[in-house]
Amino acid sequence: MRKLIVAGNWKMNKTLQEGIDLARAVNEKINGQKALVVLCTPFIHLSEVKKVITKSSLFLGAQNCSSKSAGAYTGETSASMIKSTGADYVIIGHSERRAYFKETDKTLNNKIRLALENELIPIYCCGEVLPEREAGKHFDVVQSQINEGLFSLSNKEFSKVVIAYEPVWAIGTGLNATPEQAQEMHAYIRDLIDDKYGKSVAGDTTIQYGGSCKPANAKELFAQPDVDGGLIGGASLSEEDFIAIVNSI
Repeated sequence: MRKLIVAGNWKMNKTLQEGIDLARAVNEKINGQKALVVLCTPFIHLSEVKKVITKSSLFLGAQNCSSKSAGAYTGETSASMIKSTGADYVIIGHSERRAYFKETDKTLNNKIRLALENELIPIYCCGEVLPEREAGKHFDVVQSQINEGLFSLSNKEFSKVVIAYEPVWAIGTGLNATPEQAQEMHAYIRDLIDDKYGKSVAGDTTIQYGGSCKPANAKELFAQPDVDGGLIGGASLSEEDFIAIVNSI
């Protein structure tokens, strides 16, 4: 049975002490929720946040990793470095990385492989921008991102990956994907996995929703049969909002 996972992506927010305080507050409020919870913090927070996590269903994640394993790559952070902090997850291919840092699916595939080699669980992001949605190309875009980023993996490798669908046009724009639109794309992604790896793998794959999920809409989104939790941005910066979302499952 696939896991329900709510991951908080803090992005480039919170000083080190603010991050420790937020993680401690979330840790205190984790108590028997149905979903696994992941805090995806800036790199500088990882080792210190790990120290305040005591609940068995609360995990630590990074927001990115290098496509290189080691070497003369100033400013980069490798998957092995991330693993050494005690992290379990890493976000790969977030829409902001694709847009601002021009990361390609080939590059992201390298990152996926390095994450898996270092026993990190990748949260692989995919999704379309507004012009692609309006042109009716959203299914083609997501299919291409998944084909090129993930479908060279073996069945065993792929079974360790979490997917996050991000309708980029619904992030910070005032627009919202309806629960029906989210379900439609999640079901489409699961069908792609079924065609490639079979029904068992597809049924066990966690597919998160990552498009402006808030306490007000989380319950309806999470009620959809193929939505297995969320990748939460802005709302993860408030322990009250974030826990309210976790409790919506």
